[in-house]
Amino acid sequence: MVLPLAALRHGLSRHGALVAALSALPLASTAHAAQTADDSQTLAPVVVTATRAPQPLAESIPQTSVFDEQDIADTNADDALGLVALAPGVQITRNGGPGSNSGLFIRGAASSQSLVLIDGVRVESASLGAAQLSQLMLDQIGRVEVVNGNVSALYGSNAIGGVVQIFTKEGEPHPPRFNFEAEYGSYHTQRQSAGVSGALDQDGRTTFSVNVSREKTDGFSSINPEIAPGANPNANGYLNESVASTLRHTFSDKWDAGVRFLQSNGINSFDDAYGQPADINESHDRVRSASVFANGRITDNWTTHFTIAQGQDRANIEQNGVYTSRFDSENRQYTWQNDIRIGAAHKLLFGYEHLDQTLDSDQFSAPDRHVNSVFAGYVGHIGANDLQANLRHDQYSDFGGANSYYLGYAYHFDAHWKASASYSASFRAPSFDDLYYPFSGNPSIQPERSHSIETALQYASNALGVMRVTLFQTRYSNLIDYVSDGGFYYVAQNVGRAKVQGIEGSWAGHIGATDVRAGVTFQNPVDETNHEDLTRRARRFATFTAHRTIGPWRVGGEWIVSGQRSDYDSTLAGYGVVNLSARYDISKSWYVTARIDNLFDKDYELAYSYNTPRRGAYITLGWQPS
Repeated sequence: MVLPLAALRHGLSRHGALVAALSALPLASTAHAAQTADDSQTLAPVVVTATRAPQPLAESIPQTSVFDEQDIADTNADDALGLVALAPGVQITRNGGPGSNSGLFIRGAASSQSLVLIDGVRVESASLGAAQLSQLMLDQIGRVEVVNGNVSALYGSNAIGGVVQIFTKEGEPHPPRFNFEAEYGSYHTQRQSAGVSGALDQDGRTTFSVNVSREKTDGFSSINPEIAPGANPNANGYLNESVASTLRHTFSDKWDAGVRFLQSNGINSFDDAYGQPADINESHDRVRSASVFANGRITDNWTTHFTIAQGQDRANIEQNGVYTSRFDSENRQYTWQNDIRIGAAHKLLFGYEHLDQTLDSDQFSAPDRHVNSVFAGYVGHIGANDLQANLRHDQYSDFGGANSYYLGYAYHFDAHWKASASYSASFRAPSFDDLYYPFSGNPSIQPERSHSIETALQYASNALGVMRVTLFQTRYSNLIDYVSDGGFYYVAQNVGRAKVQGIEGSWAGHIGATDVRAGVTFQNPVDETNHEDLTRRARRFATFTAHRTIGPWRVGGEWIVSGQRSDYDSTLAGYGVVNLSARYDISKSWYVTARIDNLFDKDYELAYSYNTPRRGAYITLGWQPS
């Protein structure tokens, strides 16, 4: 018996912070967000993903993490996947070095069960059902929000484990300003980035931002040849070229509109454990997000938002100079959202969303998918009580409808302490591989389902930041497993059940003048069908970062630790990795940054048989307007 190719592909496969956060939100909503933040007795950072509307971070009922411009500058990571790995409850995998196939697990949910958005736009592969976070470079990103837990009632399919929303950089109403960086380091890594942003007119009504980057590395051999003798032992390099731009025009104090665009092209050399030692394998990948948006205030209490968007995912495989497979996905998305404020403490949300998904592949054909969705929500404050309720219905052209909901409640004991609880239901639509892949797809399968419950205790203050302890449980049913047909193939079936229970601690704030971020998770990710742990999910893992400005210096470090994990027929050992960084401001505009990754040269695995980078050193020279 042989596994289907689809299954193999899955396996390989601070005041300034407030200003930055508000700049990425619809202009019609920022006035209320600023007022709310000013009135808050906790923290200024504003987030939008947890409710689809702006709110102070400390008021969010779901566990929410925000990485702002300073956090992105501080991290040792080059791509969005490495940054998101610092959020509580998040684990990642990589099949080798930069740009390689990767996995994202939020609270034990698989990559296809966690939704990735770029400026609100879906960019996942229709074939696999997951997005390529490892192709998204940080040079184009202005902010990232991560919501842990089941929020399909807000965003539909895939948002079982949570949502990662990436916001590209925005222009601000000042004269155009330029910036650039050049980096060199281990594995002959070279990176160049440049950007310009500002206003096109004197009154600042038309703002723009353009950022380009290029990164090239020789890399290292992605597969351990002692485990896979058929793999090519040569180094596996990576080339990425990316661009992002935003243009926004303010017509009046009530209306604004604009366009956003991001494209990331990657060429990744990879090893094939089942190939020949002389094979040269390359994956040519693209992630693209393009949108046109308009925001308006119909009345003093009613704002409306329109978006027309396109998300693309392309993965084309080349072996020894000949293309062997092509998977080109496209998501066309139309969204109309309305926010109605009732008094000072209550907000209603309702809207309509249409999604067209297409796949162009030389491996198999699939009918286009069309999804019509309606959603509604309520967020309110009654004395010391916070309420959130969301309901959504998604109607699919290929299998029917799916309902999801979210009910959340929080009680404030005083200005700093609150307790919260939520209950939610969500789903994941079958991917095109699940439905139509030759000999393994099953057009009759139904969506995966889940129900989640969580409770949390939170402390928030300007002095320390937001600290939170969360108990959570998610039960999965109707999971799609590939089951033997009694012959040579495995066919997709709704036969799986799983449960993830855990406790999660998080802290984003300060110790004096030191910025800190910490997350620790203890969980029990169990495949109840086979009575074993879910693959590649550790039961214990944690991250800790600390950064401090001392005169012209900005110094800090990251500590990432994980317990052991099962990986099919093997066990991956636990590990701990320490990264250090230091930046020195040569002048008001010039600066130099040095970093050391994997300080203690740990030899560890994120996926069985795949190597990870050893100790590396990198230096960056940069210029920014003073």
